[in-house]
Amino acid sequence: MNNNPGTNIPQPPPGLPTQLAANSINSEERTMGMLCHLLGLLTGFLGPLILWLVKKDESAFVNAHGKESLNFAISVAIYAIVFVSILSVVGIVTFGLGFIFLMPLWAAFMIAVLIFQIQACVAANKGEMYRYPLTIRLIP
Repeated sequence: MNNNPGTNIPQPPPGLPTQLAANSINSEERTMGMLCHLLGLLTGFLGPLILWLVKKDESAFVNAHGKESLNFAISVAIYAIVFVSILSVVGIVTFGLGFIFLMPLWAAFMIAVLIFQIQACVAANKGEMYRYPLTIRLIP
C-alpha cells in the first residue's frame, strides 16, 4: 500500500498544465486562454485558430486552451453540418412537419454549446483547464 496521499490525484492529459501549476499562470496567459474560448463563441473556428497560431509558442496554457477551443469549434461545425443535412432530409420527406419537431433539438444543442463555451471562459480566467464534452480531438 502506498502511503503517499498525492498518488490518487488524477493526472491531466499529456501536454496540459497541471492544476498545481495554476498559480504560476500570469494574468495575460489567463486572458489569452479566455479569449481563445470567447473568440470561438463569436467567430466559430477562425478566431481561436488565429489566436492559437500566434500565441501557441509563448505559453503552454494558451496553447492547451487554444487547441481545446479550436477542436470544439471544428466539432460544432461538423455536428451542425450533419444536423442540417438530417433536418433537410426529414423536412423534405415530411413536407416540413419534421422541422417542428427537430428545431427544439437544434435550439437545445446551441444552448449547450453556449453554456460549454461560457464554462470554458470562466475556467481559463481562473487559470484552470477545461475539456469540452463530445469534442473530436483533431489537433492533439
